[in-house]
Amino acid sequence: MVQETVFAGILGEVRKKARAQQNFITKTEVEEAFSALSLSAEQMELVYDYLRQNKIGVDEPAEADADLEETEKNYLDSYLEELKAIPAVTEGEKEAITLSAMAGDADAVQRLTELMLPEVPRIARLYTGQGVSLEDLIGEGNVALSLGVTMLGALEHAKEAQGMLVKMMMDAMEDCIAENAAEEKSDQKIADKVNKVADAANALQEELRRAVTVEELMDESGLSRKTIEDAIRISGGRIESIAAKQELL
Repeated sequence: MVQETVFAGILGEVRKKARAQQNFITKTEVEEAFSALSLSAEQMELVYDYLRQNKIGVDEPAEADADLEETEKNYLDSYLEELKAIPAVTEGEKEAITLSAMAGDADAVQRLTELMLPEVPRIARLYTGQGVSLEDLIGEGNVALSLGVTMLGALEHAKEAQGMLVKMMMDAMEDCIAENAAEEKSDQKIADKVNKVADAANALQEELRRAVTVEELMDESGLSRKTIEDAIRISGGRIESIAAKQELL
């Protein structure tokens, strides 16, 4: 149990390091992280497989577009085409713009935002296939970027800006995925509740050969009135095996 806890902690640190490196890590870095556990070659391969499944490239960039549907690919192509209109700058010019943005210059903030926009879809592609559409991921990244460029005043060096903005975009996309997963879990619980009541009502209807009342279903199934009435409300009264026009408290 102790080793499992240590393993999970190290794996979390590896993912965090990979995220800081724009979802990329080397096998050497992974091996060094797990060196204290003396994992076998097979166990290390399982770790690499886990990282790749979570869109983390191991010794090579992750395949970001593999999970994109046709509509998402079309949206991405259109989005990237629009970004081509943004005038390019040299690294020196970008640093100067960043410094001005850090000083609070409004024009520089807007220009830096434009220059960082191509990073948004690049990062978003790393998070596809996890329940959130590419368009929504890009939207979350754009919001995080717009907020982040107004917060650069706390940095000391211009070279720190991109790392901070990328992290904010990644955090926003991960939060979006987590919130979506929580909503889906909640929706599934609701669906399970309705299905449980419907199944019990259907079984009793077959036995009685007519629609059943809430009271009858309570007596036969052991379900509470609240559970049954919640299911009726959630389903919009479409559990046909339960008699219609019952007054819900």
